[in-house]
Amino acid sequence: MLFTRKQSNMVDAESAQRGVDCCVHVLGAAVDAGINLVDTADRYGEGESEVMVGKAITSRRDDVVLATKVSLPMGDDCNHTGSSRRWLVIELDNSLRRLGLDHIDLYQIHRWDPNTSDEETLSALTDLQRAGKIRYFGSSTFPAYRIVEAQWAARDSHLNRYVTEQPSYSILQRGVETHVLPVTEQYGLGVLAWSPLASGWLSAAIRAGQEITTRRSAWLPERFDTAIPANRAKLDAVEQLAKVADEAGLTMIQLALGFVTRHPAVTGVTE
Repeated sequence: MLFTRKQSNMVDAESAQRGVDCCVHVLGAAVDAGINLVDTADRYGEGESEVMVGKAITSRRDDVVLATKVSLPMGDDCNHTGSSRRWLVIELDNSLRRLGLDHIDLYQIHRWDPNTSDEETLSALTDLQRAGKIRYFGSSTFPAYRIVEAQWAARDSHLNRYVTEQPSYSILQRGVETHVLPVTEQYGLGVLAWSPLASGWLSAAIRAGQEITTRRSAWLPERFDTAIPANRAKLDAVEQLAKVADEAGLTMIQLALGFVTRHPAVTGVTE
């Protein structure tokens, strides 16, 4: 079937609207079920995720804590990345425009930027907080020593500090238990664990003898190729955990989320 440009644009617009409608429905159901944190990032969909989330929460803005992130590359321009004062000021305004909001509850540095000092980043975030554009700020996937360095920099330079950390944490990925989680407890940071379902491995969608059809398997097939020894070990672990879940009368998702949220350092989870 051939489409004219006008017809193609109409199809794209209809598809986009269906995506927004779906997002509104899912987020509405989540809030009704007690979910009170919505976490996104400028990088997701090159800004489209923020646009959709903004439209979805318009009528429920006061019911959720809205979090987004910054610092990963936005396009090919070398100046559109990182956590410098210049980029944080520019990209926060971009995020607010996409979200259709005047402030963000939690603004997170998506990854540590080795090219920018903690003092510069924290100074910019402190100024943006005092300007009322963000309420709090945090970090994401920072090594334990960088969390400590940032806390010291805030103290020594009399700046506001990161109040949250967002590490990857699941039954299958427990490395943060050694250093990151003890550090967050020591400094009183909230912890928003991401990927508690281990990219879908713990969702019950991945089992021995069945085709792997998770959303992420289409993007990153090497992460789910069971011919790779590490992935085979994950599958073996999943089968053992499935038995544990069955014996406890739980679904795999309940087991996975329960494990992560049970840790005393964890405040909440995002997926």
